[in-house]
Amino acid sequence: MIKRFIVIVAFFSALFAEAQENVSSPYSYYGIGITNFKGTVANRSMGGLNIYNDSIHINLMNPAAYGRLRLTNYAIGASHDRISLKSDVASDNAKISSLDYLALGLPLGDGLGIGVGLIPYTSVGYRIVDFQDNTASRLYGRGGMNKVFLSAGYQINNHFSLGVDASYNFGNFQNRRTVVRDGIQLGTRDINRSDIKGFNFNFGAEYRTDISEDLELSFSGTYSPAIDLNSDNFREVSTISFLNGSEIVVDKQEIDVENSNFTYPSRLIIGGGIGKRNNWFIGAEYVNVGASSYQDSFSFRNDGGQFEDASQFKIGGFYIPEFDSYTSYFKRVVYRAGFRYEGTGLIVNDTSIKEFGISFGLGLPVGLSSRDPFSNINLGFELGQRGTKDAGLIEENYLKLSIGLSLNDKWFTKRKFN
Repeated sequence: MIKRFIVIVAFFSALFAEAQENVSSPYSYYGIGITNFKGTVANRSMGGLNIYNDSIHINLMNPAAYGRLRLTNYAIGASHDRISLKSDVASDNAKISSLDYLALGLPLGDGLGIGVGLIPYTSVGYRIVDFQDNTASRLYGRGGMNKVFLSAGYQINNHFSLGVDASYNFGNFQNRRTVVRDGIQLGTRDINRSDIKGFNFNFGAEYRTDISEDLELSFSGTYSPAIDLNSDNFREVSTISFLNGSEIVVDKQEIDVENSNFTYPSRLIIGGGIGKRNNWFIGAEYVNVGASSYQDSFSFRNDGGQFEDASQFKIGGFYIPEFDSYTSYFKRVVYRAGFRYEGTGLIVNDTSIKEFGISFGLGLPVGLSSRDPFSNINLGFELGQRGTKDAGLIEENYLKLSIGLSLNDKWFTKRKFN
């Protein structure tokens, strides 16, 4: 199992290395970019729900779930996006492939479990060309913020669990604007870069109880307090000429920009659901993001964006016809679906940028009560939209195809026979 996992990690790491950006969106120009979904393919396929937790799968969104973990779990996920961008005057298409998460969950016994992993948490990626009167400008950006996390969860009793994440955030955001004007031989280039680093924390709790012989009620909540992260800022202004389509620097000057802190926003998630164990589940979640804390954090870039606190709503669930069937493989498949409607917290041209998505997924078992009884391949499909063509903005429509592997093994098992 361990050797197999290493091969899979190497394969997906190579796939990630081929992708230059994790997103292709002009809205990633603002703030620290587009926030990626922090969860597994199984969670995303249910509209992003993190309420339902079992004893064999990692839940990257709620650390309390590690307290219920009974098997060592390796999880890795990747996705491919096909994006259509449209405005009132133009349209374009893009394709992006990315590694979404890499994590390991480990039960330590007596209701205690831990997890470690890596998540690309925000992404920046755009190429915008603009022509106005006698001026042409080209704007290019890339980067993102990553999280390395250590989580711990403890199951206090059969009903209640608590947990905490400690994450180290690191990464950079960079953009380059080139401007040329008719009748002027030389152009100008402005390069901005921010290097981000710092810690933040996420606290989680979950409660579940039987309300009948067959039905179980679940509640879940997480809270990440607002916290300051460090930003080392850099700006360079250059005079450039062009030779065979390449930019030649004639003169450049580094502008003194003070390093700063910016407030990483608070995030509150609460939800509940009902279901029959190993058969079906349906739930809903509410998310509040204190994104207004971004306001003025990156004012030195003059990007023109504004921010507001945002609310998000999610609903979803799953169905398993017969989880322990020996006669039909498809009866053991997990069928998932969900819907989400999100405020991103970003305001452009006095318009709040919204996002929604409809998702579907399959959990395909790869073993049957033998060597890998609980391992599975998760497939996810999401149709979504971000932004609008109103107010001179851009509407993004995308199809996201996701694949995640959840592999289980037993560690620290005392052998009775050698």
